[in-house]
Amino acid sequence: MSQRTIRHPGPTAEKRHAAVACSVVPVTLTLEPGRTINAAIAEAFAAKGFEGGYVLLKDVPMRRMNYVIPAGSPDAEHAAWYSDTRAPETGGTILRAGLHMGRRDGEPFLHCHGSWEVPGEGVRMGHLLPFEAEVKESVEVEAFALAGAILDVADDAETNFRLFAPRASQETASHAMAAEAGRKAVLATVRPNGDISEAIERICAENGLDTATVHGIGSLIGADYADGSHVSSYATEVLVRDGRVAATPEGPRASLDIALVGMDGDISAGVLVHSANPVCVTFELLIVG
Repeated sequence: MSQRTIRHPGPTAEKRHAAVACSVVPVTLTLEPGRTINAAIAEAFAAKGFEGGYVLLKDVPMRRMNYVIPAGSPDAEHAAWYSDTRAPETGGTILRAGLHMGRRDGEPFLHCHGSWEVPGEGVRMGHLLPFEAEVKESVEVEAFALAGAILDVADDAETNFRLFAPRASQETASHAMAAEAGRKAVLATVRPNGDISEAIERICAENGLDTATVHGIGSLIGADYADGSHVSSYATEVLVRDGRVAATPEGPRASLDIALVGMDGDISAGVLVHSANPVCVTFELLIVG
């Protein structure tokens, strides 16, 4: 276990992850311009009969693409915070990003991390602002639609942030279709200071998943990669590029290939060292069996 830790302002919660078993169905969503990306994705899920899920954005042209990167907190109310908004004047292209569409205060709400090509600047990475981003043209994206669970924003005493947490959701006709498709999944979030790979393994073991693919975004306290490189930034924004869980005699074993951006704006990527990469604020995962 890595010795890197971060002190959050609130009491440490006893349970270090939350998970809800669910089903998923792969869908292709059509995002339309002329509305925020938050509205476009919510409408695209609704057109398929679903409330939300996990979406992969790849080579998506953007009219607006405002984003932030991690930063130090200006006060003692939080352990980390966000930079000022970066607002490319001519938009750009999302190269690869992942997002969870859930809800906040009863309304659709997404959380997105990824990398993008910014004209005149090159490749940048960060946290896309859902109400300050808009696709440039109609575009199709791949997604997992969720049945039986949804991420819902709630107050979190430990970090003093409002964070996504998994909740069971009501059955609908579309949910029944997803369940019949046979794609068992778990929607989960992980709390700070524990190794992300070990947390995924515990979630899989508790939910009977010996093998799985892992999709999600979150934050780490720096990073140690399998190639020996290290990121020192204590707050990062992370995208899981390729996450897998394999069956071993000792139980499920997770391997995560990620990309991240640190507080200095530098981007790095690679396979994480197992048992050496603790969560900073939260990690939001869709684990698909």
